[in-house]
Amino acid sequence: MEPFYSNIPPQDALEIEQLARLMYELRSARDEVLTRLGAAEAEQALACIRNGDLPEHPAYEHYLSARILADLAAQARADLAARIEESQGR
Repeated sequence: MEPFYSNIPPQDALEIEQLARLMYELRSARDEVLTRLGAAEAEQALACIRNGDLPEHPAYEHYLSARILADLAAQARADLAARIEESQGR
């Protein structure tokens, strides 16, 4: 099996690795916030807040944090995909 980075210029490989690490860290941070809320997904946490199962404060702020982290991870994923495509096209 050929290593993933073997045909990618070193600077591109470094940027790809950094984006992959950022994605991991964002997912981990989101999961940690959701764990504090006792939820698997942000929507579940919001439903618990609406139902009164979780106190509005600080649960809603944690919910917003989880959503922001998920959005950032999605953006990093899109950036990573674009960067990989760009590197393979060279």
